[in-house]
Amino acid sequence: MKLSRRVSWFLLAFGVWSWVIWVTFAKNLFKDASGLAFDDAGDPTAYLWVHLLLAVTSFALGTAIGVIGFRGVRADRK
Repeated sequence: MKLSRRVSWFLLAFGVWSWVIWVTFAKNLFKDASGLAFDDAGDPTAYLWVHLLLAVTSFALGTAIGVIGFRGVRADRK
């Protein structure tokens, strides 16, 4: 299957965007002082675990989509 140049760049951009957004979110999640991510004793809450799972899943999907886009861009240049 051959991807068009436009689709390849879109997938690559989506992969990069996913990493930028979710890395920022994960940093903010661990710096949270509102009590959502950590309780008063400093233990992680269910909120933290659920959102950490979402971030890890998004990292994996963003990476896979970005790799597909990168391969499409690279193949288009040859």
